[in-house]
Amino acid sequence: MSIKNWMKESANILFDDSKNDLRALPKTVRLQILLVLSFIWTTVFSLYVFSYATFAFGWAGTYVAHIGLIFAVYYTFKQFHRAEAKAVSVFKTKNFDPFKIMTIVFVIVFIFVFSKGIEVLTRTNSYSIPYDGPSKSAFEKWLPFTENKSE
Repeated sequence: MSIKNWMKESANILFDDSKNDLRALPKTVRLQILLVLSFIWTTVFSLYVFSYATFAFGWAGTYVAHIGLIFAVYYTFKQFHRAEAKAVSVFKTKNFDPFKIMTIVFVIVFIFVFSKGIEVLTRTNSYSIPYDGPSKSAFEKWLPFTENKSE
């Protein structure tokens, strides 16, 4: 089984109404179950990771991130299902929307810039000539100015 098929089946288990084990329940109840599970796992993670001083903010941030992730994945999955149901190529319809084109260009440029930033941050030394510091210490540099010149 390929990774792509495994990811599709994993997403289908959670979000596809015909394959989900909770398919007999209403959608609102299923969403409530996902939110309660995110609450539980957020609490477990926060108890393990955060200290007493940072627990509240850490828990709130993690819980909001879980809720955002649930809604984002659900919305994305539904959009892909809708697009698959009415699959029409943009080349057939000749609908070259400038906004879509600029969005794709922005995403590609953003990915390129982000990957270059990661590359720069992970590099240990960007110079080919090693630098071991100055040849003289600060005291050795100051010494010629402090010698007695009354001769």
